[in-house]
Amino acid sequence: MSREVLNLKIPKPSLINMFFESRSIFELGLTGMALPLLLRAPKGDNHPVMVLPGFLANDISTKPIRAFLDFKGYRTCGWGLGRNLGKEIVGGDKVISDALTNSVIALSRKHGRKVSLVGWSLGGILAREIARLLPDYVRQVITLGSPFNGPGGSVSMVAKLFGLINGDIVNTNPKLMLDMLAPPPVPTSAIYSRSDGVAHWQACINRQIDIADQAENIEVKGSHMGLGHNPQVIWIVANRLAQSEGEWQAYKQKT
Repeated sequence: MSREVLNLKIPKPSLINMFFESRSIFELGLTGMALPLLLRAPKGDNHPVMVLPGFLANDISTKPIRAFLDFKGYRTCGWGLGRNLGKEIVGGDKVISDALTNSVIALSRKHGRKVSLVGWSLGGILAREIARLLPDYVRQVITLGSPFNGPGGSVSMVAKLFGLINGDIVNTNPKLMLDMLAPPPVPTSAIYSRSDGVAHWQACINRQIDIADQAENIEVKGSHMGLGHNPQVIWIVANRLAQSEGEWQAYKQKT
């Protein structure tokens, strides 16, 4: 199994997109302006939702979207494991650390219902692997700019820093990386932006061969750093979570 197969020849994000990542602060302001419209999003059914932060981020970064989902009627929580350094990917047979899987199981048992997982960037990769390991405890997965479709699609400095902290997972565990390409056995929505300056959009989508009854790709406009508070993303996440369990249907995106 070659490195080229795993990288899938996905390019790095463009320098222009990287430069304009600073617009994320304006996206936060836009969300405040759009709040009256966002409040019309479908209401939740009180099921538990865990939001996982991106690489180097912690639960503070996901507070805006969690606050909104709380208001719409979900039992939301952060992942509760501090800063996401990628250490929860342990490889081997377990893939995901016991601390993270046990947290999801405990949340499900606490509420007596399956947990929906919303993961931003690296958090989305973790969410997919949790669902792959624990399909009986996970209701659905929503990823926000998560480069699960090939490790070659991230900004070089981010990929290098991840490698310094966690080692070269691509070369040391190629089977793990290949397994990550397929969506988990639960409804899975991959939200991506073509102007993402951290993870190339092609690395953040389910491959066409994997698109089936329970996997979809949804395009939005915005930066990578703003995906967790982008008003379009928040609306779509609320729409996806509001579906009744067992009645999932693909998102009808306006063209």
